[in-house]
Formats: sequence, structure tokens, C-alpha cells
Amino acid sequence: MSTERSLLIVQDLEITVIRKNIKNLHLGVYPPDGRVRVSAPRHLDDEVIRLVVISRLGWIRRQQRRFAEQERQSRREMVSGESHYFAGRRYRLDVIIRPGRPAVRLRGNTHIELSVPPNADRAARERILERWYRAQLRERIPPLLEKWQPVIGVQVHEVRIKKMKTLWGSCNIEARRIWLNLELMKKSPQCLEYVLVHEMVHLLERRHNERFQKLMDRFLPDWRTRRDELNRAPLGHAGWRY
Repeated sequence: MSTERSLLIVQDLEITVIRKNIKNLHLGVYPPDGRVRVSAPRHLDDEVIRLVVISRLGWIRRQQRRFAEQERQSRREMVSGESHYFAGRRYRLDVIIRPGRPAVRLRGNTHIELSVPPNADRAARERILERWYRAQLRERIPPLLEKWQPVIGVQVHEVRIKKMKTLWGSCNIEARRIWLNLELMKKSPQCLEYVLVHEMVHLLERRHNERFQKLMDRFLPDWRTRRDELNRAPLGHAGWRY
């Protein structure tokens, strides 16, 4: 689907406007620096979009302040002594240099042990750890689907995992395919469950409207608490919001 991209200045805000073949306007504020983007139907002119942005200025400013106040992790150098997160818990990384196949294991509730060959540089160490995160996340998906599909009344055809810069999850409604952010394995199990339920509810309601919120209230009454936990610091290097 072709799109048209332009810039619109509202007060001191620079708004990226993307016009495409959609029915409704969507306004979003995105990490890490609070950039503002509007997706709009092709027929809407700049003045209409400007009025919508002005009507949401208070909300936009609040979102930008939250991004500015968020603690962020610097890029990990993959050396012993660094802090890394797994399933909502903070661990100390221990890098062990030894010949043979690379491996990752948890040592108690305090350490992640990363065994790598002598020639493994920072990027290689990161790939090894990410493969382990991916395998751990993949193991946790089937039991959650088994739990929630009969509750919500939907069938998910496929769940895939990838690194995403601004989203914790996404849903292709037509294909009934859900994507989960690999970084979710660093968050608590409650956060992972919330994101998966959130995306499954999108199979019933595409938009984040009142009906969507009522469905979330029915299936997962504490979803707002989980959402707030998900979005609390520390964020990754790029930052995500949901």
C-alpha cells in the first residue's frame, strides 16, 4: 500500500504525517525521544490534522515527559560484571572463555553464565545470548496460548519472535499471526502474558477503542497495572512503549 509522507509543525512540535488508504486517523508518540507521528486517510487536509494534534497536546506532552524521565540502559558490552535482565529479574553476567560450543545458563538467582570461545567478540557474544533468550521465550508461548485461546475465544495460527524498535507486540489480523518482541524475555512473566493477551484481543477488536478496553477488562482485569510495569525503567537502548 503506497503512502505519502510529509511534515507538519504545530506550535513547537514537528509532526510526521503519513497519508495512506485507511479510514481513521491515528496519532502516536514514540520512543526514545517522543517523536510524534500521525497516520491519516488521504482525504484529510493539514488543517484537520492540525486541529486533532492541538486537541491532544496535553496527552502528547505527558507522553514525551515520561520518555524523558525514563532510565535507559546503555549498550551492553557483553563483559563480566554487567547487569542483564531475565524474566523480570536482574542478573550479573559472567563471561567464561573456553573452547567448545557456546552456552548460556542461569546460576542461581543472581548470575547469567555465558560460555564463549576465545575468538567471540562483543557482537558474537550478544548473538549467543539473544539465541538463548529466543529459545527461552519460545518455550513460554505454547502454555500461554493453551490457557488463553479458550478464554478469549480465538485461535492464533502462529506466534513469531523478533527484535522490534518501538513495539512489544503486533498482530496480523488476517493471518492470525502474532509477533512478540524478543526483549519481552527480559520482562516479568506477567508482562509477557499481558502483551500476548493484548494482541489476542486484537483478533476481536482491531483498534484501541472503548470496546477493546472493555474486552481487556473482562479477560485481564489488572492489565493496566501490567502495562505500567512493562513500560517502567529500565528500557532497552532504543526504548519501547506499549
